[in-house]
Amino acid sequence: MKLITISREFGSGGRELGRRLADLLGYDYYDREIITAIAQKCDKNESFVEYALENHWWQTVSLTFSRSFAASAPLQEMQMQILGAEQEILRGIAEAGKDCIIVGRNADVKLRECDPLRIFVCADRDSKIDRCLARAVEGEELTRKQVQKQMQEIDRNRARTRSFLTDDKWGDRASYDLVVNTTGWEMRELAPAVADFATRYFARKSKTDPMK
Repeated sequence: MKLITISREFGSGGRELGRRLADLLGYDYYDREIITAIAQKCDKNESFVEYALENHWWQTVSLTFSRSFAASAPLQEMQMQILGAEQEILRGIAEAGKDCIIVGRNADVKLRECDPLRIFVCADRDSKIDRCLARAVEGEELTRKQVQKQMQEIDRNRARTRSFLTDDKWGDRASYDLVVNTTGWEMRELAPAVADFATRYFARKSKTDPMK
């Protein structure tokens, strides 16, 4: 199985890049599909599940994925259910053995044993704000200052979650195989270059490790 994981700064276009890569490479693509699957498994509203995971209200609990849930400090049932479902779904994707791309969910950490191609997508502040404003829900009138504040909050949460799961720092180039700066790029032009890198990356890996 060839696995690509995409971590990204909010507004950098990581989701669009992931979708385009999946189309170009013929890989399965997982993003919001994971939220949907968790919601169905836990019989919860998708918006609630997304809020719970993105805002990380469970981080006050002492829990690491290197230890079992049973061995962790007591968890409220709902917290355990959502986190357990997320982990189970990610494992299920890996066990299916199909080439795929997973956006977010710290899949590069949680599926580390699958030796994924780890991509981090970033952009400069103004480019991210422009992208967010261009994709805002109709009728949602946000100022650039409001968007910047939202970006900072979301990225802080993502960095906090990663520090909770691993010593690898979120956004640190040493934690990834490829860092992609989307500033000034049209995604339709950038995606083929990243797809070519991915193809060469896995071909090189198969030569150095025939079992891959």
